[in-house]
Amino acid sequence: MGLREQINDSLKAAMKSGDKRRVSTLRLINSAIKDRDILNRTAGPDAGVNDPQIVEVMAKMVKTRQESLEIYEKAGRDELATQEREEIAIIQGYMPKQLSDDEVKAAIAQVIKDTGASSIKDMGKVMGALKAQYSGQIDFGKAGGVIKGLLGS
Repeated sequence: MGLREQINDSLKAAMKSGDKRRVSTLRLINSAIKDRDILNRTAGPDAGVNDPQIVEVMAKMVKTRQESLEIYEKAGRDELATQEREEIAIIQGYMPKQLSDDEVKAAIAQVIKDTGASSIKDMGKVMGALKAQYSGQIDFGKAGGVIKGLLGS
């Protein structure tokens, strides 16, 4: 079963159980996926959104909510911060498990070895391979620093 079907099945179950937060969050995910569908239409009639693209969409949703969470916590808006935490937990439930810092370093070292990267000029090649293999499992903003550290030395 694909990720889209899994989300839709969960939405139906949440509607039956009356879980309003889950229903609203899953509807937001579906809306974001449909937006991505619309963007993909230019690629042709058969260019639907695949699971890695759905994970990418959800990763952006989580990042946005984490930024909002920080702002709400600083402003003392506990009820909004709680809402953001709940939405993050729901969205992350459909994403692949995030790699730990040690696992990220090991994955980056392996990709550097596999691609034969030797200098900072090869960073794009390493990032591309990482995104292909670990989409949704790594924070690529942080990975960039690790790659620079490993290639720069």
